[in-house]
Amino acid sequence: MSWAGVRVGVGTRFRYDGETVEVIELAITANGNEAVLKNGRGKLLRLAVKELLLSDRVRVIPDAPGPSGDDDEDVAGVVLSQLSKAEQDGLRVRAGHVREVLTGYRSGAPELAAEGEPRPEYSPDLSLGERYASKAAELGITVRTVERWVRDFRRGGEAGLAAAGRPARGRVTKLDDRWVETATEVMVEHAKESKPSRTLVIERTRARVVARFGPDVVPQPSRATAFRLLEELEDQHPLFRLSAKRNRDIAGRPSEPYGKLRPTRPGEYLLMDSTRLDVFAFDPFTLRWVQAELSVGMDWYTRCITGIRLTPVSTKAVDVSAVLYQSFRPRPAGKDWPRYAVWPEHGIPRTVLVDTAVAEGAGAAGPILVPETLVIDHGKQYDSEHLTSVCRRMGISIQPARLRTGRDKGPVERFFRTLREGLLQALPGYKGPDVHSRGENPEDDAFFFLHELEAIIREWVAAVYHHRPHTSLVDPGLPGLRMSPAAMFEHGMARAGYIEAPRDPDLAYEFLKTEWRTIQHYGVEIGRRRYSGPGLKCLSDVRSPYKGPVENGWPFQVDPDDITRIYVRDLDRRWRTLTWEHAPTAGMPLSEDALAFARKLAAAKYRFPDDRLAVADLLERWNLGLGTTLAERRMALRLSREQAAIELPDSDESVVSLPSVRKALGDKDSSSHEELEEMEPAETGDDDEADFETLVEEDDFYADALEDV
Repeated sequence: MSWAGVRVGVGTRFRYDGETVEVIELAITANGNEAVLKNGRGKLLRLAVKELLLSDRVRVIPDAPGPSGDDDEDVAGVVLSQLSKAEQDGLRVRAGHVREVLTGYRSGAPELAAEGEPRPEYSPDLSLGERYASKAAELGITVRTVERWVRDFRRGGEAGLAAAGRPARGRVTKLDDRWVETATEVMVEHAKESKPSRTLVIERTRARVVARFGPDVVPQPSRATAFRLLEELEDQHPLFRLSAKRNRDIAGRPSEPYGKLRPTRPGEYLLMDSTRLDVFAFDPFTLRWVQAELSVGMDWYTRCITGIRLTPVSTKAVDVSAVLYQSFRPRPAGKDWPRYAVWPEHGIPRTVLVDTAVAEGAGAAGPILVPETLVIDHGKQYDSEHLTSVCRRMGISIQPARLRTGRDKGPVERFFRTLREGLLQALPGYKGPDVHSRGENPEDDAFFFLHELEAIIREWVAAVYHHRPHTSLVDPGLPGLRMSPAAMFEHGMARAGYIEAPRDPDLAYEFLKTEWRTIQHYGVEIGRRRYSGPGLKCLSDVRSPYKGPVENGWPFQVDPDDITRIYVRDLDRRWRTLTWEHAPTAGMPLSEDALAFARKLAAAKYRFPDDRLAVADLLERWNLGLGTTLAERRMALRLSREQAAIELPDSDESVVSLPSVRKALGDKDSSSHEELEEMEPAETGDDDEADFETLVEEDDFYADALEDV
């Protein structure tokens, strides 16, 4: 039997700092036990015995075989834990037979002898060979098998018996290592290329082996054996089962241990990213099906969403600035939202934000935070001079993530997946994360307008996401407690004792787009829209001190999402709000795209249109869901029937219960369809679609959308 101990005394050898030394004397001194060592050059060295036994610089050199930490055998716990319940029961029975052969007792000790033990054929007085023969006859096996059991039991106990019957670790398929290394090399080379077939990898491996080592030097495996090898290598270098994008992500993982940035308070890091949503929406301005792109800002510590911006097709620099604008001035909460979803009534006391709270509405849709550091990717929209300059002035650091390294913004990437699985897949028009998950015609189900989809996402974030426990939001002192982003916000305030709130809410205007215009007696005109308000008269009486692109021009800050008002700073450096002359007609925020579309429709309808008529007509279209031409009426009727026919699945109650979803899905009375049918004339002419083509650009989609229903 091997022994785990080693004798330490005169003559014992050690490996000390890579050099072999031998103990020649042990001495007891006032400082404790010490050893005198001699190396191969005859140099003497005195060390404390404690240093020899405990230091990582010293390793003992045993003079006899025995167990070692780097043995090929697995530890007993690993071997036994791999057994099933039936295998464990069988192992106990076999160990009992072995102990009975060796000692005469199933338990292995006379003090624990069972009734009738020891049996005569296993009496300790008999020779070991006789007991081997008796056990073999009893179990119907050979004596050689009993001897092997005894040998394995003596080497490792029950674990030795279990390990003897299990296959050795390592590659199952036995092939020449040179062929395996070449196959691995070919698989790694295809990591960033299109996914190949297994046959192609095998053929390239065989050709490379012949070219590198010569013909008939390395044995070539059969096709079936090569396929089995590739299955084993797939676990190390995924190439065939997963998607090509997923394989590239796995191949790009770092070889060193993962690190983790640990924020300590709310507002320390703000993650910003954009993604294309997996759902179609309907653009009310262009009357086209579009894929929406979502830009968000997320506080890393709390996972709270501080800004949301939904745009068609692609995100621009102005959209990123709008997300940051919302961090300083959050959007007002919806009037139909539940009370717990309104910020700051939940999560932060109102007294903390007396000077910075939003004036409109009962509360805000999210927290007000001034980020210390922005973590962004390398998109052009995040690298604008305007954004970097404003962040520099406000002391906001910008930290770009590494190229093609999504894990640097892991929490916000995970939010996009949570949004898809928790909300988007329950909405009509969902097309799936990739082409393999796409439905037959997801566009046929898409009826949410862009502004409706953005409202649904905002409400879901405030009412569901901010109050759902996250597995990653934990307190190290209470590892079993899972907190929601709203609860984590409270925890962060209690832990840090403060948050970074805007010192002046008007700093948010610096993130808006700048337009240079002159001031006239009637006000300011931007995009054929006239604005006026208090404080503008004093600016029109003096010459502009700016040397801008417009002579005697003044800079005005414009929010593209809400053109009903603009902002300007007067001579006293105070911000003034100017209101559009037709803002009362709109009654709600209106974007530049919406006004441009309204003007286009009004020009076709009225001989002398103006913005007031255009906005009123556009709002009437949105509210009634009808157009001015017969073709548009048929389109609106078709959309309304699709909306009524499609229902959300009942699997996600949190989505169905959202007020905006219920409203969009139609808590409508049955008379609405009848009214639409009455408005459709019985006879139509060939020129119906020609009127419609004067309003919007021609597109192949309308060939199907304008068919009679």
